[in-house]
Amino acid sequence: MPELPEVETVRRGLTPAMEGALLVRAELRRPDLRFPFPAGFATLISGRRIVSLGRRAKYLLIDLEGGDVIIAHLGMSGSFRVEDGRAEDGPASDTPGDFHHPRGKSEKHDHVVFHLESVNGPARVIYNDPRRFGFMDLARRDALSSHAFFRGLGEEPTGNVLDAAYLAARFAGKAQPLKSALLDQKNIAGLGNIYVCEALWRSGLSPLRAAGTLVDARGRPKTALVLLTEAIRTVIADAIAAGGSSLRDHIQTDGTLGYFQHSFSVYDREGEPCRTPGCGGTVARVVQAGRSTFYCPKCQK
Repeated sequence: MPELPEVETVRRGLTPAMEGALLVRAELRRPDLRFPFPAGFATLISGRRIVSLGRRAKYLLIDLEGGDVIIAHLGMSGSFRVEDGRAEDGPASDTPGDFHHPRGKSEKHDHVVFHLESVNGPARVIYNDPRRFGFMDLARRDALSSHAFFRGLGEEPTGNVLDAAYLAARFAGKAQPLKSALLDQKNIAGLGNIYVCEALWRSGLSPLRAAGTLVDARGRPKTALVLLTEAIRTVIADAIAAGGSSLRDHIQTDGTLGYFQHSFSVYDREGEPCRTPGCGGTVARVVQAGRSTFYCPKCQK
């Protein structure tokens, strides 16, 4: 499933084509994705100007004039592409990413088409989803924080609010494994399996240790939690800069693949040497709450 850096890459790729454009017509080629579209969805969003594109956790947010927001989730295999509206199969827009690979554009998986008009002319933004695990919803911006998708979400790993003191308040006294605590969206919004594994390796912490061991008796963060917080923010920033990771299905809006996976230090490297200088250990894989965890038992304590 695309994680936060992948969704942020998609947002950045769509912004030049969509922000400020008139959504002339929304074309739904089926009645549902993972869930049915909201009643009257195409009619409600057609003829509206797109004010801005944002992101909350792993959700893409398309703000429309009048205060409505399109909420889009990519699911397992969803992706957007941008095409010139003056041609049946126009060129895609440019987005970050160095590794270019052929991309299928099977029309049978093109489920939603946004027909746009902007100062640069007509364009089509097409949502393609072979597995149809993605979905779209419509909500009011002023009620977004109370929406079922966002209610109770923790802070973003890209914001200044995420610091060691914030995590200390949530980890204090918890025997929950550290990795599980980091994946809890009520603690950190949008942080997923890949980047938790990488951040724990960077900070030298075992995913198996209790989250509460990073907090002292007074509820203050220990040095290890400070280092972990910094590692979370830097691994997310590095992944965004690299265009995300291309495990299985993730693809950017121009058809290119993100390439952070070429920098993985532990994720999906079971049995390979640890990359910590002088460690000499071997990357291991364990299963936690049904998810694969990759780490070095020798240097991650």
